[in-house]
Amino acid sequence: MSGEPAAIEVDEFLPHPPAKVWRALTDRDRLARWLMPNDFEPVVGHRFTFTTRPIPNIGFDGTIACRVLDLDEPRLLRISWGGGTLDTTVTWRLVPEGRGTRLFVRHAGFDLDDPVHAFAFRGMGSGWRSHVMRALHRVLTEPD
Repeated sequence: MSGEPAAIEVDEFLPHPPAKVWRALTDRDRLARWLMPNDFEPVVGHRFTFTTRPIPNIGFDGTIACRVLDLDEPRLLRISWGGGTLDTTVTWRLVPEGRGTRLFVRHAGFDLDDPVHAFAFRGMGSGWRSHVMRALHRVLTEPD
């Protein structure tokens, strides 16, 4: 490995209060609408999966195995994120800002010397910053 594991970092302002953003992160149905189908429960230690389309050429079956590592409502959610050879973590940190919330996302643990990790880093990096944040904004504008 040429250095420290790489991380994807996103800093996004959401014009919604932290409690509403927290629900989008921790309510299974809302989470499925902006990220992926899942069996998430907001309990430290809970093991769950996200499901998405398989990518056979890199050995990914479409299942992301996760575990809730840390939970501090409504400020912090950290999970493990593993699929194929990936063994990473995703952290969402919510900070009140004016009438909204500053959301910091950090997806860490990519070994860029590993071709599978590098492929995932490139794809997920653009995905977190664009598609995922747009979908989260859309879910947040839906009525409760």
